[in-house]
Amino acid sequence: MKFILDPHTHTMASGHAYSTVSENAAHAASIGLTHIGLTDHGPDMPGGAHLYAFSNQRCLPEIINGVRVLKSAEVNILSEEGKLDIPSSVLKQMDYTIASLHRGIFPPIEKHIHTRAMIKAMEKPTVSILGHPCCIHFEIDVEAVVAAAARTGTIIEINSQTLNPTSFRYDGEGKQRMLLELCKGYKVPVVASSDAHFCTLVGDMSRAKVLIEEASLPPELVLNTNIDLFFAVVMRKKGEAK
Repeated sequence: MKFILDPHTHTMASGHAYSTVSENAAHAASIGLTHIGLTDHGPDMPGGAHLYAFSNQRCLPEIINGVRVLKSAEVNILSEEGKLDIPSSVLKQMDYTIASLHRGIFPPIEKHIHTRAMIKAMEKPTVSILGHPCCIHFEIDVEAVVAAAARTGTIIEINSQTLNPTSFRYDGEGKQRMLLELCKGYKVPVVASSDAHFCTLVGDMSRAKVLIEEASLPPELVLNTNIDLFFAVVMRKKGEAK
């Protein structure tokens, strides 16, 4: 299995990452990636990018250091009803969008509230990917989330940092294995990601890759390996393709 896309990377614009777009792209090229996603944190993240930064992504070249840089964001889920911190008018201009819960913005409460917040966010056509659903801070009904992803056409992220024992988000591998088995059963597509906050971590998806391979997901459900398939799923969710 060869990944050509890392859909989740951060730059200095996120406020707590340490590399530029060009540095991320250069490292991606050096390890054989053809595409990366520019997914800086939404404006409600402390120190995060201003809304103008997302509106102005159009000024960036399509190709940087030989890698196609996809315009995106990691938007913050703000409420149980799935409210996001970037308006849909801006999200519609992006190639795709990741939506995630972060404890500094959405304090952990109860399992059913976390689950509902994720589901309501996935119901938005502008949300392409559900970010790190198996974070230790947010207990969820995993099957309900995967079933909602199947219903809404949303991609599930297998986040390598959530699998990193040194990460504050680490919750072991058990929940992620369950997530992958459910995705396989419900035929929900997944993407592995690095969630890189420094350029040399871009493309570091080895932990996610191991679990995906162990789960024996069919190739058509692993979207990092085929950019045309990735875009087909994203555009179908947006209602711009059948």
